[in-house]
Amino acid sequence: MQYMPVTSSMFLIAETREQPMHVGGLQLFIPRDGQTADELADEVIEAFHRDIAISELFRRRPAQPFSVVGSLAWSVDDDIDLHYHVRRIALPKPGRIRELFHYVSLHHSTLLDRSRPMWEAHVIEGLADGRLALYTKVHHSLVDGVTALRLLERALSADPDDRTGTAPWDAALKKRKTAASAELDALPPAPVADPPPGGGLLDGLRKGIGAAADVAGQVAGMVPAAGQVAWKALRDDDFVSPGYFAPRSILDVPIGSARRFAADQWSITRLRAVADVLDVTLNDIVLAMCSSALRSYLVEQNALPPDPLIAMVPVSMHVGANHDGNAVSAVMANLATNDPDPESRLKTLVASMQASKNVIRGLRPLQALALGAATIAPLAFMSIPGFVSYTPPQFNLIISNVPGPKQDMYWNGARLDGVYPVSIVTSGNALNITITSAADHIGFGLIGARAQLPSLQRLLDYLEDGLVELEGVAQVTDQRS
Repeated sequence: MQYMPVTSSMFLIAETREQPMHVGGLQLFIPRDGQTADELADEVIEAFHRDIAISELFRRRPAQPFSVVGSLAWSVDDDIDLHYHVRRIALPKPGRIRELFHYVSLHHSTLLDRSRPMWEAHVIEGLADGRLALYTKVHHSLVDGVTALRLLERALSADPDDRTGTAPWDAALKKRKTAASAELDALPPAPVADPPPGGGLLDGLRKGIGAAADVAGQVAGMVPAAGQVAWKALRDDDFVSPGYFAPRSILDVPIGSARRFAADQWSITRLRAVADVLDVTLNDIVLAMCSSALRSYLVEQNALPPDPLIAMVPVSMHVGANHDGNAVSAVMANLATNDPDPESRLKTLVASMQASKNVIRGLRPLQALALGAATIAPLAFMSIPGFVSYTPPQFNLIISNVPGPKQDMYWNGARLDGVYPVSIVTSGNALNITITSAADHIGFGLIGARAQLPSLQRLLDYLEDGLVELEGVAQVTDQRS
């Protein structure tokens, strides 16, 4: 039995029927030349049902009894029923993207079985455009967004002639490098003192004591770290601290279990052109598109708060290629949705994110994780009757941005043509926007509480409008210079 970190147990504790706590992803593949979607589906199913060594991550389930020990520790199953975890389905006619999104919406609304390892893979054929879809769902106690995308990328190849396609849970993939893990490996290591001469047991003991001392030092530094965050909140008007109260909105309400999913993608080249002219990051442009879309949507619903919406933005704390699981902190972003001017709105948003990043950079890793846990902690109380209705919201929604592969990727020669995250909404946070890049496109995955957010798909139109607004600002800026 393995004990789990608090960031994992929180996702189990917070889960209810109305609040499933699994993350997912929708990938679309174009069959290779001369191949049909049915033939590609045959290959995927054969590979996914193959008798291979399964990664330990995909064999974990909460220890029994689920209500007590199961929220604190893992059991690891030796035998996995792949015919249960892997499903093959065909969409009803006419097989539009609408039918695909409806299928994802329905299945993302249902809980994973805690008596088994908590994941599913759905191989979906029947799309009228000839593509094959793969929808996966994994409990958030097992993985965060970075890990989920890394697992997918390990199962793909940059070589269109590669025919060694396997399943994301293949234990052999742990050793395969990905673009994301290569970037992590390139980060400078934390400075450590050279160990004294020695070897064997004594050397291992010295290293263990050193690691324990480092953790103890970081824990001891949490109180001054909290003081540092509080001091930053007092001195910097742009910094949104974890204790800040966001305005009430239609996003901060109790929700039911039904979900609605919508997604689309935009060219990274198009977004980067705007970012370069305005001298901001690609992530700033993504957040600004979300800010504009939310403002337009809330105006349409006659529900725009007079104060700006606050987004919680997860920050990955992964420190190496083999660091899977959950490792995430979080910052707050002022979306400036109360400002009708797109240029001014962008400036406010950028200043807010910069102030938050400066705080994270001043913390040690364990302290940053603790800050993230404190930021996310209210999610564990959302299912308590009356909590959402009588407690001011700390943030209005979650917006995540997870970088993916920078080149075209293939599975047995079938090209990956779209990656759309399917995340979590909770009582008090009825909307989640998660963004993932792949090659020259960036995909927006929107998941919302079905009854509480009508016409959710309209946000896709408003995201495009927001980008057009920013392109106009960039054009004016370019002319000024």
